[in-house]
Amino acid sequence: MSVPDYMQCAEDHQTLLVVVQPIGIVPEESFFRIYKRISAVSQVNVRDSQRVLYIRYRHHYPPENNEWGDFQTHRKVVGLITITDCSSAKDWPQTFEKFHLQKEMYGSTLYDSRLFVFGLQGEIAEQPRTDVAFYPSYDECETVEKRIEDFIESLFIVLESKRLDRATDKSGDKIPLLCVPFEKKDFVGLDTDSRHYKKRCQGRMRKHVGDLCLQAGMLQDSLVHYHMAVELLRSVNDFLWLGAALEGLCSASVIYHYPGGTGGKVGSRRAQGGSLSAEAGNRHRPGALTSNGINADTSAEIGRAKNCLSPEDIIDKYKEAISYYGKYKNAGVIELEACVKAVRVLAIQKRSMEASEFLQNAVYINLRQLSEEEKIQRYSILSELYERIGFHRKSAFFKRIAAMQCAAPSIPEPGWRACYKLLLETLPGYSLSLDPKDFSKGTHRGWAAVQMRLLHELVYASRRMGNPALCVRHLSFLLQTMLDFLSDQEKKDVTQSLESYTAKCPGTMEFITLPDGLKLPPVPFTKLPIVRSVKLLNLPTSLRPHKMKSLLGQNVSTKSPFIYSPIIAHSRGEERNKKIDFQWVQGDVCEVQLMVYNPMPFELRVENMGLLTTGVEFESLPAALSLPAESGLYPVTLVGVPQTTGQITVNGYHTSVFGVFSDCLLDNLPGVKTNGCTVEVIPALPRLQISTSLPRSAHTLQPSSGDEISTNVSVQLYNGETQQLIIKLENIGTEPLEKLEVTAKTVNTKEKLYGDFLSWKLEDTLSQFPLKPGKIATFTVNIKVKLDFSCQENLLQDLSDDGISVSGLPLSSPFRQVVKPRVETKPINPQESSKVGDFSHVKTLEAILNFKYSGGPGHVEGYYRNLSLGLHVEVEPSVFFTRVSTLPATSTRQCHLLLDVFNSTEHELTISARNNEDLILHAGECQRMAIQVDKFNFESFPESPTDGTQFANAKQLEEERQQAKGLEINSKLDICWKIPSLKREGEASVEGVLNQLVLEHLQLAPLQWDILVDGKLCDCDIVVNCKVGDPIPLEVKLTNWSKHSVGPFALTMMPYQDYQNGVHNYELQDAITFVGSNTFYIDSVKPTKDSVYFGALLFLYTGDFYLNIKFHEDNCSRELPLSWFCLPSVHIRAMEPTVQTKL
Repeated sequence: MSVPDYMQCAEDHQTLLVVVQPIGIVPEESFFRIYKRISAVSQVNVRDSQRVLYIRYRHHYPPENNEWGDFQTHRKVVGLITITDCSSAKDWPQTFEKFHLQKEMYGSTLYDSRLFVFGLQGEIAEQPRTDVAFYPSYDECETVEKRIEDFIESLFIVLESKRLDRATDKSGDKIPLLCVPFEKKDFVGLDTDSRHYKKRCQGRMRKHVGDLCLQAGMLQDSLVHYHMAVELLRSVNDFLWLGAALEGLCSASVIYHYPGGTGGKVGSRRAQGGSLSAEAGNRHRPGALTSNGINADTSAEIGRAKNCLSPEDIIDKYKEAISYYGKYKNAGVIELEACVKAVRVLAIQKRSMEASEFLQNAVYINLRQLSEEEKIQRYSILSELYERIGFHRKSAFFKRIAAMQCAAPSIPEPGWRACYKLLLETLPGYSLSLDPKDFSKGTHRGWAAVQMRLLHELVYASRRMGNPALCVRHLSFLLQTMLDFLSDQEKKDVTQSLESYTAKCPGTMEFITLPDGLKLPPVPFTKLPIVRSVKLLNLPTSLRPHKMKSLLGQNVSTKSPFIYSPIIAHSRGEERNKKIDFQWVQGDVCEVQLMVYNPMPFELRVENMGLLTTGVEFESLPAALSLPAESGLYPVTLVGVPQTTGQITVNGYHTSVFGVFSDCLLDNLPGVKTNGCTVEVIPALPRLQISTSLPRSAHTLQPSSGDEISTNVSVQLYNGETQQLIIKLENIGTEPLEKLEVTAKTVNTKEKLYGDFLSWKLEDTLSQFPLKPGKIATFTVNIKVKLDFSCQENLLQDLSDDGISVSGLPLSSPFRQVVKPRVETKPINPQESSKVGDFSHVKTLEAILNFKYSGGPGHVEGYYRNLSLGLHVEVEPSVFFTRVSTLPATSTRQCHLLLDVFNSTEHELTISARNNEDLILHAGECQRMAIQVDKFNFESFPESPTDGTQFANAKQLEEERQQAKGLEINSKLDICWKIPSLKREGEASVEGVLNQLVLEHLQLAPLQWDILVDGKLCDCDIVVNCKVGDPIPLEVKLTNWSKHSVGPFALTMMPYQDYQNGVHNYELQDAITFVGSNTFYIDSVKPTKDSVYFGALLFLYTGDFYLNIKFHEDNCSRELPLSWFCLPSVHIRAMEPTVQTKL
C-alpha cells in the first residue's frame, strides 16, 4: 500500500468501505449532488437488532490499497455504487457491461454492488432488478436514500455471515493464513503443520474476526478477539500483525471511550444516528452485561477483565503498535496512518506534547517517491493536526511548506491560486491577521521578520496570479503594520513597489472578496502620516455664534430633581468626551487641526487630505501637504463647509499616499488625543465687516474677558477734545443683516473719566436696515475725552514765584499767588526741572465697541454674533488747574472762583469761561482766572441712603453727591480752550478740582436772610438813602430751605461808622436811635417757610452808617454752622432833609 489516507481516524475501523464512482460521462455537478445524498446515509440501525452499521464512502480509492483488506478489514472495499447517464435503450447493454467491468476491479472483496441509472425510461427501466435502480433524471430520484439503506442491509447480511463463519471454531478445518501483499513470497515453502505456523494462523484469524465484529457493531466481542489475537501473535513474534491487533484494540477502546469520534469534522458520527449501540448505552450503568457477559462499565472491573483499554493504555498500545510497524519498510503507510490516529486521540485527551512526538515520527516516516500533489496533501494534514493540538506556529510552518510546494519549479503549471490560499491559512499561526485593526491594540504579537517574509510571499503570489489589487492590499498592509520593523532601505523599496502597483491599480477602501468568499478588509494608512491629536477649532471670535438668553433661564431642561442617576451620569460622561461646547455655522468655513509627523526617512507627500464626517451635509475642502523626512509634530488644518444644520460628527480623515486612498477613522486610532468629535451646526448668520475713518492701531487690546478684538484703531486727542469716528458696516455674508445693537466698555484704564467717553445715535444707522449682502451702512461715534484737569502737589512746587499774573487783577493785588519750591524736593540738576516736561505725561484710554448683530435663519433660532472694535486713545494734557480757591463777593449769593490755569501744550492756547474774556496762555505758562458765579443750591441732591439705595455705603453716596455738584458747577462755568495754530478745541472741566471746602463756599446757605431798609433789599454795594429825622422801616426776613425746623433765634442790630482806617465807631447813641428794641426775636421756622420781623431806625445826624448784626449765642444757634448765618451788609446814608421853600 503506497497511498496513505491522512484523514484516517480510530473509529474508521468500525466502518464499511463503499466506493461511489461514475460510469461513462457523468456531469461532475450532478455526480457530486447524488454523492452528497448517498454519503449522508453514513449509519444505519440494523433491523431487529440494536447494532449500528457505519459506512465510509469514497469516490476514489486505489485498488492497491484494497489488497490490504485482510490486514485491516476497514481498508477492504465491500460495496460499490456506480452512477451513470443512459438516455437510450441502445446504450444500456454497453453501460451494464461497464458496470460489470467496474465490479471486477474490486471483485475479490465486494459484498454487494448497485448501479444507479439516470435518464433511461421504458421497458428496461420497468423491469424489477435488485442491483440496478432507474431514475428519470437527477431531480426525480426521491428514493435514493431508501435504496442505499437497503443496500447497506444487504452488506450487513454478508458481513454477519462472514463473521459467524470465521468466528466458529472448526477444529477439524485448517485455518488459512492471512497475508499482506509483500508477505506472500516470504511464506513460500514454510512448514504449514508446525505449531508456530498454526498459532500464527490462529492469531491472524482471531485478529481478523475482531475486525469483523467491530464492523458488525459488536464492540465487546471485538475487544475479546483482539486480546486473544495479541496473546497469540506475541507468542510467535508476528510483529506486523501484532501491531495490527494492538491498533484494533486501541480503535475499539477509542470507540468505546469517545463515542463522539476523534476525526474532528466527522467526529459527531454517533450522534447523527439517533441511537447508540447497546454497549454504549449501557456503559454508564454499573453491572450492566453485554450479550457476552462482559461488564461494559469503564471502571477498574473492566480493566481487570482486560476488555477495554484505559485512555492512558490506549496511547501506550499505539506506541507499541507503531514501533512494530516501524520494523517493516513496506508498512510505512500503515505506520503513518497509525501515528495520525494516535494524534487525533491525544488531541481529544489534550496531551499536546505526546501528540507532537507522534507527529514528529510521522514526519520522518520514509515513503516511496511522492508526487507533488501527495506532498501538498501530506504537509497540509500535518499542519491540520498540529493545529488541533495547539501548535499553531508549527501548523503554519507545514502549511507554508505545502503552499511553496504548490509553486515548486518541477511543476509545469504552478498552482499560484492554491499557493495563495494556503499562505492565507498560515497567517493565524504566525499571529498575523489581514485586518489592520488587530495591530492597533497593544504591543506587536509574533515574529515580525517571519511575518514580513510571509507578506512578501503573499504579494509575490498575488502578482503571479495577475491580481494587482491584491498586491496593493498586501503591500499596504505590510507598510502599515510592519512600519516599525522595516529598515530605511526596506521602507524605500516597499514604497517604490507600492507606487509601481498603484500606477496600474490604485488602492481603495473597498473590501476585496476572494473566490472562496474570504473578504480582505481595507488598509487605511493611519501611520502615513501619524496623527497624534485632532482638535476641532472654534470659529474666529468675530464669527462665533451666541445664544440669546431666554427669559426662563438657560439649560432648564438638563436639570434633574434626582441627586444621582447612573443613566444621566453615563450620558453626561459621553457628552463630556464627545460633545464640544461651541457651535459651527451653516455656510461658514470650519477648521479641524491635526498634529501629524512623518515617520519615513524621506519626504512624504500627502494628497487629497480631508475630513470624514457624518450627520450633516459637509463639503470637505481637501488639502495637499509635504512633510519632511522624520519630521516632528507638524500642525495641519483641514477645512470644510457644513451645508445643513444639525449635529455633525468628525469621524476621521481621508488621505491619498503612494496612490492608496485611505479613510482613517478616529475610533481606530486609540493613541489620538481629541477635544471631542461632535459639534452642533446652527443656521446661517450674516457676516459683518467694519472699517473706520481712523488708522489701525499697533496696540492690541487684551480685554479681561478673554475676547478677541477683530480690529484696533487709534487716535490722539487733547484732554477735553471731541472727535467723530465714522464706522462703515459692510455685510459680506449671504444672509441679510436685520438686527444691530451697539455697546461700549472702557478697559485697562485707571483714569477718572468725566462725562460720556463714547456716544452715538443708533437710529440713523438702523434706518438703513435690513442690510442686504454686499451693502454698506455708516455709523458715527463721538469720542469725548475728559480726564482729571487737576494737578498733583509736587507739580505745583515747580512753578516759579515770578511772572504769574492774575487775570483781571493787577500784579500788586493781594490776590497774587506766590509758590516757592521746597528745598528738600528741589532737583540738583536744573535741566531735570523742566516746567513743561512734568506736565506732558500722555495718558491712555482704551475702549471696546461691541456690535451685536443677527439676521437670516440664525436670527429666527435665537442666535447672534459679536464683532468688537478696539479703540486706543492717547490723551495729551491740554490745560491743568493747579489751584482752586474762592473769594466772597459783595453779594452773599455770589462768590469769586479763582483758578490757576497751566498750559501744558507746546502751543499758544486761549481759555475762556461763560461771560468772561479769553485768557491767552503761552506754552508752559500759568495764569489765574477769576470767575464770578452765583452760588448753587445743592439741596436737591440725595443726602441719606434712603434716597440713594443703589449705593453700597455712605462713602459712595458722598462721592456721588460730590460728582453731581461738580457736574452742575462745570455746566454753569462752561470753560473751553482753543489752540488756534492746530485748529483744535475742547472743554476744560473743574469736576475733579473742586474740594469740599470750595464746594461749601459755592453753596447757598440753607437759611436765607433778607434785610430790607425802607423797603429796599440790602445786598452787594447797595446804599439806602434816608433823611435825618424820619423813621426808617427795617424788615428782617428769614426763609428756611433746610429740611428741618430752625429757631428760635435772637439777633441784635448794632450801628457803627467806618472811618476807612480800620477804626469802627460803635458809640452812636446820640446819632441813631431805634424805634422799639434793637433786638429781634425770631420764632421757629418750618422747612420751606419764611418769617418776617419789623423794626424802625431814626437817624439824628447825617452820615454813612453800617449795621452790624450779631446773633445771640444760645442752643439753637450753636447747633447750626456759621455759614448758615450769613447776613448781607447794610449801608445807610442819612442826609439832611430837603427844605421846601414856600413861594
